[in-house]
Amino acid sequence: MRPEPDIADFETQRPALLRLAYRMLGSMAEAEDVVQESWLRWRQADRGTIGNPPGWLRRVVSRLCLDQLKSARMRRETYVGTWLPEPVVDAPDPELLADNLTYSLMLALERLSPLERAAFLLHDVFEMPLADVAETLDREPASVRQLAVRARRHVRADRPRFPVAPEEGRRVAAAFFEAARLGDAAALKGLLAEDVSLRADGGGKVLAFPNVIQGADKAVRLFCGLARKYAGRLRLEALVTVDGLPAIVSRNGGTLQAMVLEVVEGRIAAIYVIRNPDKLERLSGVLG
Repeated sequence: MRPEPDIADFETQRPALLRLAYRMLGSMAEAEDVVQESWLRWRQADRGTIGNPPGWLRRVVSRLCLDQLKSARMRRETYVGTWLPEPVVDAPDPELLADNLTYSLMLALERLSPLERAAFLLHDVFEMPLADVAETLDREPASVRQLAVRARRHVRADRPRFPVAPEEGRRVAAAFFEAARLGDAAALKGLLAEDVSLRADGGGKVLAFPNVIQGADKAVRLFCGLARKYAGRLRLEALVTVDGLPAIVSRNGGTLQAMVLEVVEGRIAAIYVIRNPDKLERLSGVLG
């Protein structure tokens, strides 16, 4: 049986709506809730008066996300330790991650106000006309243009000039995992940039270092210490790509973690360690 027209119209837009909501919220679970709410509103709307269904749905999702972001910012003020976005593996759904926003840029978006984030994503990433963005945000076009300009200025510094090729990223990730597993200080020093930064998200549910670790020397000491402490317990699960960046999925005893690596000119410039089990459920499912 062919689906009803209203269902078909919505399902055609679902991947783009989910992508928008995930980019806005940094959480796939919250994004799915938002898209489901937009579906309920779509079913209740007088669709005969909707001339542009994709634009209408993007507006609904954007406004729902803005409401979510207001409460999310309050929740993150009480979040235990560093907050990192949920890691979403690229391969299973390439259409979902077809906007060239890397994991590090997702973090850059966190520094924007909700309105700046929405203006940047809708106008610069999803290529919505400025007038439609203004209507979505209930702002004047000139105000929205300024929001987008400010957001662009903040994000520009975090956009990689030379994205790492997948094969190179995989090679660096594999070498880094082996060096970290063995506690090989010389190999780690050769892989890490001098000003490398490490952030870890345990959400207060599993052990994770609470503050940002800055510099190759501190990072090497950390990984060598972990190798001694957990000798033989670290197991590689998979090498994957998360939001365009190479990532290592491993298990330390019974604890799953993902390490997303930002590679610049052959060296690791940033490491994002996601250990919060709530943020790894989807990844665990993808890996079976």
